[in-house]
Amino acid sequence: MSELSGKIAVVTGGGRGIGRASALALAQEGAAVAITGRNQTVLDAVRDEIMANGGTAFAITCDVADPAAVSTAFETIRTTLGPITILVNNAGITASIKFTDMDVETWEHIMRVNASGPFFCCKAVVPDMLAQQWGRIINIASIAALYGLPYSSAYSASKHALLGLTRSLALELVRANITANAICPGWVETDMLQEAVANIAEKTGRTAEEARASLLSQAHQQRVVTPDEVAAVIVRLTSPTNTNTNGEAITIA
Repeated sequence: MSELSGKIAVVTGGGRGIGRASALALAQEGAAVAITGRNQTVLDAVRDEIMANGGTAFAITCDVADPAAVSTAFETIRTTLGPITILVNNAGITASIKFTDMDVETWEHIMRVNASGPFFCCKAVVPDMLAQQWGRIINIASIAALYGLPYSSAYSASKHALLGLTRSLALELVRANITANAICPGWVETDMLQEAVANIAEKTGRTAEEARASLLSQAHQQRVVTPDEVAAVIVRLTSPTNTNTNGEAITIA
């Protein structure tokens, strides 16, 4: 029997990048996986890939910034698959903006998706975890959760908030065999990286290669992290035998 057999996992932002890789990896370990996101076509493709490999999957659109949408989507998942005991909060957005140019609407939108969104999702699943006396919460933060980044004040602040939520949940829920951890990747080979490269090239006149190199210079190992690397850490954190890793900020850079 696979290690996660009988477990129900939800991966937000599950259509691409880290979310897609995580959904595939969790399904490979035997979990039934629900993936949420904004694009049903993209979600359906991941669902079909999981099912083609013999797994169980469900895809549903959900805007994590909307608490009513989260409540509705997670109740549908619960009815379809069962009680949710694994949550991967992966959905997130960013914007490269000078602080003096940051408007209130952009600030609040980034905070709502990156910080409030995981809060809404945790509120939706923690009752299931408490009832099962077992659960795993993995929040995809960023190295920006550990220190500030220029032109990323809202993004960095939102990821600091997510790390604070993670550490608080870890302490509050540990007696119910529920762990909460954050993964803090550097630049990952995702659409967000491509958008950042394009933005830098447009604003500075650099080539795409030069813009990419400037981003990689911020990474500890001067390289791009792959979604599969992050997914592998998620699988380890969700393992029923991994009971001692809790409240951690795990850097992959």
